[in-house]
Amino acid sequence: MSDNKDQHKDLPSSYNVNENSKNRQLESFRENPKNQYMTTDQGTRISHTDDSLKAGSRGPTIMEDFHFREKMTHLDHESIPERVVHARGSGAHGYFQPYDDSLKEYTKARFLTDPSTRTPLFVRFSTVVGSRGSADTVRDVRGFATKFYTSEGNYDLVANNIPVFFIQDSIKFPDLVHAIKPEPNNEMPQASAAHDTFWDFASLMPETMHMLLWVLSDRAIPRSFRMMEGFGVHTFRLINEAGKSRFVKFHWRPKLGAHSLVWDEAQKLAGKDPDWLRRDLWEAIEMGNYPEFELCVQIVEEEDELKFNFDLLDATKLIPEELVPLRPVGLMTLNRNPDNFFAETEQVAFHPGNLVPGIDVTNDPLLQGRLFSYIDTQINRFHSSNFTEVPINRPVVPVHNQNGAGFMRQTINKGRVNYWPNSIGEGEPKMAPENEGGYVHYEEKVEGHKIRARSESFNDHYSQATLFWNSMTEPEKKHIVQAAHFELGKVEIKAIRERMVGHFYKIAPELAEMVAEGIGVGIPKNQEIASTGHYEDNDASRKIKAGTSVDASTALSMEKNKIQTAKSRKVAILLEDGYDYDEVMQIKNALKEAGASAKIVSKLYGMRKATNGQEIEADKSHITTGSIMYDAIYIPDGEAHIEALMQEGDALHFINEAFKHCKAIATSGNGIALLQKAEVPGISFADKSAAKVMADKGVITAGTEADADDFATAFIDAIKKHRHWDREEKTKVPA
Repeated sequence: MSDNKDQHKDLPSSYNVNENSKNRQLESFRENPKNQYMTTDQGTRISHTDDSLKAGSRGPTIMEDFHFREKMTHLDHESIPERVVHARGSGAHGYFQPYDDSLKEYTKARFLTDPSTRTPLFVRFSTVVGSRGSADTVRDVRGFATKFYTSEGNYDLVANNIPVFFIQDSIKFPDLVHAIKPEPNNEMPQASAAHDTFWDFASLMPETMHMLLWVLSDRAIPRSFRMMEGFGVHTFRLINEAGKSRFVKFHWRPKLGAHSLVWDEAQKLAGKDPDWLRRDLWEAIEMGNYPEFELCVQIVEEEDELKFNFDLLDATKLIPEELVPLRPVGLMTLNRNPDNFFAETEQVAFHPGNLVPGIDVTNDPLLQGRLFSYIDTQINRFHSSNFTEVPINRPVVPVHNQNGAGFMRQTINKGRVNYWPNSIGEGEPKMAPENEGGYVHYEEKVEGHKIRARSESFNDHYSQATLFWNSMTEPEKKHIVQAAHFELGKVEIKAIRERMVGHFYKIAPELAEMVAEGIGVGIPKNQEIASTGHYEDNDASRKIKAGTSVDASTALSMEKNKIQTAKSRKVAILLEDGYDYDEVMQIKNALKEAGASAKIVSKLYGMRKATNGQEIEADKSHITTGSIMYDAIYIPDGEAHIEALMQEGDALHFINEAFKHCKAIATSGNGIALLQKAEVPGISFADKSAAKVMADKGVITAGTEADADDFATAFIDAIKKHRHWDREEKTKVPA
């Protein structure tokens, strides 16, 4: 062993990596056309690119036109197969920095334990079901994949915004994807689970029940990629320097809190701006509102693996935070947009088997299948195993191995030797011992008979679905029921709807009753639920449920964990000629100070003149935007301006739609009459000077004598609450 140590004494056990390491590496691949001549791919300068080479100005194109052939050939081959799932994505660069070195007790992974290091990373957010051209705001799981370019190699945390999954064993993944994708006979519907084949599959697979409630909840329609949580889904292992293993769950928590759209809003955004979430992420970074996510872990000692009423290896289960609290580890900051979408966001390739020393996988049967599938699908997309040489996928540390050849190989390996062991190349590249950073798999004793079966500890399919339901607030429960009405309302086969109601009854009778009422079915007698032979409908899961130690978990509710902030919120200011300029500027300044941004929305683009002669330019016209693109709206005072808005159907719709979607609304003076005409309930003509009307429901109004600072403060406080679900009248609004 002493000779082995001497042999490696000049080799670094890790490399110096900082937040700029990846950016510097990518710089050598970037192309900047500024002050440059256009060239062919061979570097020959181009003198003319508007016309092909012809035999006469009206004659046929000549095949010797190498520039035309090259240009057209590139266009014809500029696409690669899109991902089977997670095709629609958006990405950003950033870095991760641990808070301290306290995790050294649990892992030897340096990027998690060295607070002086900022590890560069790339994140790709995505939908799952839809194609590359589908809308951002569909009801779906969101991917949250992070590639850490660490000093010990690339580590990929391939997460979702929901902590559990539909299935327990990866052999069912092809069936799940086939069922949820557009139906094969007519390729409909796009990016939606609201059709017969998916719910037929789900109704025959009780293990989907927990995940289904998450997908029916507001978690599946996030307000922003910047405002959603991330979860590693699987249980992994952390290994420390002494070789001790512990189980771990990874969590991302957004510093802005987790917030959602409402379903009506999400559907309208899909038409008005299909790129809504992508644009929101891009613009936030460009404006310097860098998204931040706190990495947290749940750590379970190996000896405690079997103490829970569920199996840690079951991907349809989570560990309630009341049983194992989250432990904050460090902060991720996304501070740079990609230079080229295809080269970076589209070509980035993730794999849960991209590990570094100190992190290992478990026997989770869903995770085990992903370890195969992710490599396989990348080879399908790139037609080569050399996709790791694409710039965005390269580690920032040196790569030395005997892998070679294949499509588009870029590395030039020197020497005669491309095998190991060897003597001709003096046994190089050498093997790294564990103390020099060599990856060593955790030594886990595994034995058993070869068998197609699942552990009985995986048989509970309902108790955590019940836990999720019990943890919701009343508005959140209402949204789940409404989502079920939409999704199952699209299912044509009544027997499928009935089966699902039977499952819902096992989760919570009141859930089943409310869903059944909206989809035209009754509760199945004796709650008989048809299922595949693999899932015999017995009482095992109910017995397990009886011993569940947590009946509700506050952490599962977005509303109970709402972070109230106006930072990066978007406010629409409705303006026509004749507004109060001083009032507008005071509100705009107050919003800016609170971290929010304001856009002027008018009937037409151009300058809008105030009563004092000052002018403000409109940022958006009603035809190009809508209340669905803002978190709040403000209408300043001004008699002529208000009178003009009263005559605009788009403006009236803007207001009552914002009210229906439970957003903050503020106006003063004559604007109170506008709210009444826009059919905002509770607004009265009789008392325009009232200091506040419906302020407790997020509608902030002020008379002409009201204090402007108090008015602005009340409006910003209403914005911070995100939504005002207590507006019982909102269903009466016709928007």
